[in-house]
Amino acid sequence: MTVRRSIIVGVGGYLPERVVTNDELARRVDTSEEWIVERTGIRTRHIAADGEFTSHLATRASVKALLNAEVSATEVDLIVLATATPDETFPATATRVQEALGITRGAAFDVHAVCTGFIYALSVADNAIRCRQAETALVIGAETFSRIVDWDDRATCVLFGDGAGAVVLRAEEGEGSSADSGILAHKLHSDGRQHDLLYADGGPSTTGTAGVVRMEGRKVFRHAVENLAGVAHETLSIASLVLDDVDWLVPHQANRRILDGTARKLALPPEKVVITVDRHANTSAASVPLALWVATGDGRIGAGDVVLMEAMGGGFTWGACVVRM
Repeated sequence: MTVRRSIIVGVGGYLPERVVTNDELARRVDTSEEWIVERTGIRTRHIAADGEFTSHLATRASVKALLNAEVSATEVDLIVLATATPDETFPATATRVQEALGITRGAAFDVHAVCTGFIYALSVADNAIRCRQAETALVIGAETFSRIVDWDDRATCVLFGDGAGAVVLRAEEGEGSSADSGILAHKLHSDGRQHDLLYADGGPSTTGTAGVVRMEGRKVFRHAVENLAGVAHETLSIASLVLDDVDWLVPHQANRRILDGTARKLALPPEKVVITVDRHANTSAASVPLALWVATGDGRIGAGDVVLMEAMGGGFTWGACVVRM
């Protein structure tokens, strides 16, 4: 008996041209290169240009993913775009990408789970493929977080950057074992009680504005390490795998301390962890696919590798996905 599964056949990414250094931020707020690197591991971040929207970043990443997959846009019958910074309140930014790519069939919609958004989007697309609602899916994480950052708040403005990453999923039949290629398992969580620890203080039905990011960093750190380690074990168990089976951990790039703390909690050696936070900063829903794009592009992640992706974001939301490339 065969089992229908989602295979990652292409990966793409896009980063805006403008690079903002820590020294540049230090000229604006009371901070320094040393302070930022010590607390976050971040050295640079990319910032979208005026007139460059989330849909533009998402489209550019999608084009690269389709080229990498050698798949035509006309073959795509599902687009799931994870973002907390859409172009407009409605319609979904995914439909803007759909139009830009010339796709006139299937479905396109957004998923909003902040930094966990890409993991949520992968789960949604994988379920659609398994249920035969789609054959070829484009899953995107794209953000212009620079638009909702308080640039006078040194605790948050140094943390975020803009970017987009995308993967192409295709349906394939497998044996239904952990030896198959493709998405093997995923697990999602949320806990609305933690809302006040990480949120944006705006919204159409409350203030009528987009608002800016508010965060209690120390409390978020404690929750992040525990939640990410826990969901990693859960997801691997669903896939009938253990941590020793993992070739690469591709985590949400929140800050270096969380990355290091989670790796220690999981007893994973540093050389198995893909880190891009130093160059990209926290790009929210875009961070996991961007890190995957970097690590597949430089040859670290290859065919047959078991990759564990995980993230946590405001809400709180958190989740993980394990895939054999």
